[in-house]
This record gives sequence, structure tokens and C-alpha cells, in this order.
Amino acid sequence: MAQVTLALVGAGLRGMTYARHAVATGSARLTAVAEPDPRRRARAAAEFGVPPERTYPDWRAAVRDGRLADACVVATQDREHTEPAVALADLGHHILLEKPMATSEAEATAIAEAARRNGILLAVCHVLRYTPYTRFLKRLLDDGRIGDVVSVQHLEPVGWWHQAHSFVRGNWRRQDTSAPMLLTKSCHDIDWLVHLFGQPPRRVSSFGGLTHFRPESAPAGAAARCADCAVEAGCPYSAERLYLGCLGDPEREFWPLSAVTDDHTEAGVREALRTGPYGRCVYACDNDVVDHQVVAMEFPSGATCSFTMSAFTPMEQRRTRILGTHGFLDGDGETLRLVDFRDGSERVVGPYTRVPDPHSEAAAQAGPSARDGHGGGDEALTEAFLAAVATGDASLLLSDAAESLATHRVVWAAERARTTGTVVELPAGLGVA
Repeated sequence: MAQVTLALVGAGLRGMTYARHAVATGSARLTAVAEPDPRRRARAAAEFGVPPERTYPDWRAAVRDGRLADACVVATQDREHTEPAVALADLGHHILLEKPMATSEAEATAIAEAARRNGILLAVCHVLRYTPYTRFLKRLLDDGRIGDVVSVQHLEPVGWWHQAHSFVRGNWRRQDTSAPMLLTKSCHDIDWLVHLFGQPPRRVSSFGGLTHFRPESAPAGAAARCADCAVEAGCPYSAERLYLGCLGDPEREFWPLSAVTDDHTEAGVREALRTGPYGRCVYACDNDVVDHQVVAMEFPSGATCSFTMSAFTPMEQRRTRILGTHGFLDGDGETLRLVDFRDGSERVVGPYTRVPDPHSEAAAQAGPSARDGHGGGDEALTEAFLAAVATGDASLLLSDAAESLATHRVVWAAERARTTGTVVELPAGLGVA
């Protein structure tokens, strides 16, 4: 299989994750980097051996040089997906696009149209579809192992400290600079649930809001910054505890600490917390995205699904219960408990961390942890995308631009339902490819 040339547009944590795995497989060679942050740009260029003439301060400078590679990873900030994705598609690049696809339906539609118009492969990074766990679960459902699906309960446990890091202090804290949390965090889950059902819902409703991370929730004696706070030691959202605790752990220094500072010393972290956004009290930030939300969906078959996203959990794998006419499935992202109503049998299968053959029940114990790389989904999606580009076989991808647009439209419908207090009907033609 021919080696794919790859351009990286956005060299942050997610972009570097995909680029590193692409190069590590030997299936790709990075030929260009576009990144506005000079330190990130220099690090990426040095790591991948990109020459100065193919190292750009932004995507606009990059596209002026024409087609840069066979394919691009677009991992810019959420509100900056549309223009580079459309411009790169118009130059003929295949695109691996970080989720969400875009922050508005009109912009996502423009991206999907650009992919169609130019005949390019475009894969939105709905990595949960690609995990060995998901592939095996999907096969059980498609094979009718629990009969017809009647009801699904699905929980996304965001994690108390992750909420504080990304959605209170971090880049995804505000709808006007990013997007609603259901889109930025949970479009993964809505897409995954539609994938399991094989079709979008026909009606959605939703409730939720910003309940806790507000000024009125601050404990007595709280200061504007953790470094100055008399009650910091007893606060579950202490920035000092979280970020100083990352030092010495390479994985936690990569994330979340690298979002806070490049200086991974105690002095460097303390300085960042004194002066930067990640040292702010969680009750004194300018955040407005929800910290909990539920979405109820009704599918054309009459089956129902309830999805809950909550900050007030440990940060762990999603939990899903699928209730069928002949059986019951209970999953935690690694293992599945299967109960068969016909004979009363019960068994636990997994852990599914890497399954070379998705049609086999045999799961190897080695491979990516379910707590790393979205349970192997980051790696599997990257590999599938590179193989699809190299061979021209779009069937290697589990969704295309049109299907990603359809599942994003479910998210926007749910947000309309939440903000208007209504049940939103989805168009009958909202199908998935």
C-alpha cells in the first residue's frame, strides 16, 4: 500500500495525536504543518522533519501554495473548521476533520457540500465508532442477539476535574467562542447512538443547564484564584492539586498539563496558575455551557433512548444499557454483560481493547487501553482513513460527510429542544448513508 502524504492543520493535542499515530504506522509521511502558535509549530516541524518552506503560520498561508499532500488533518479550534476544510477540499485534499464538524448547521452543510463537490474522502473524528468494543457491540445488535432494541440508557461521565479543566476554565467554556457542550463534548455520543440504531431519531427533547459552576455556588472564603484561596485545600476543583499533581507523569503532562503551560516544572506551573486562565476559581470564571444535560430520543421503530451527560462523576468510560425483546446488554466501554431471556443465560465478554478481526469474538488482552486514545478509536480511525486514502476505498470508513452532517443535526435539534422547552421533530429525509 502506498505511503500517504499528510498535512497537519492545527498542531494542538488532538492534531498531534492523529499525526503521531499516522507516522508511527509507517503508512504516512507528514509534509506540511500549519499552526499559529510558534512554539507548537516549531515542535511539530522538528518532530516530523517538515522543511521551513512547508511550515506555515496559518491555513491561509498554506493553501496559497496549492495542494500540500494527499490528505490533511484539520484540528483547528472548533469555530475555525469550516474555512480551512472547504479550502483544502477545493484543492483536492482528503480530510480527517476533528469533531465537531462545525459549530453551525450552515457551516457543516458547506463542508459536506465541499466534500461532495470535490469527490474527496472526509472523515469526521467520531472515534467511538472505531473501537473494538463498539464493533463487537454493533455486531451483536445487527445479529439480533437481543432481539429488537426497545430502549437504550447511555451515560457520558465527563468527570468533575475534566469539566473544570475544559468546560469551566478552558477553551470550551463559552458558547459564543466555542459551541454548546452537547456539540463540543457529546456529539461523539449522539453519533454513536445513531450508529447503534442505524438511523436518526424522529423526535427529540432535552433538559439541562449550568447548575453548579456559578458565583453563587462559591464556598465562603473563596478567592478569585486558587493560589490565593483560603479554602483551596478542601475544594474538589483545586487547580493547584490538579495541575501540580500532573508533574512527573508523562501522560498527564501531555494532557491536561500541556494546555496550561509548556513549562513542566513546579515553578512553571505555579506561574501559569497565578497568571493564566487555568488558575481561576471555578466559581469566578466566564463560563456559560451546561454542566449536566439529558436528551430523550424516539426512533422511527418506536424505540426510545435516554442520554445523560454529567460533570459530577469520575472521568471514566461511557456506560450503556441496551434493552431488547430477547435480551439485555450492559456495557462499560471494555466489557459487555449479555443476558439472554430465552434461556436465562448470562455471560460477560471482553475486555475489548483490540480486535484484529471485528467479526471474531476473540479479543486480545494487549493493545490500547480503553482509557487511552478513546479505547483504541483514535488509532483505528487514523489507520482506516489512511487505508481509505491509499486505496481509494471509501467503505473502509464507518461514516462520511453526509452521515456526520445527519448526526450533527440531531445535536442541533436537541439544543433547540432544550432552549425552547419543546419536542423537536426531525425531517423524515434525515437519513444516514
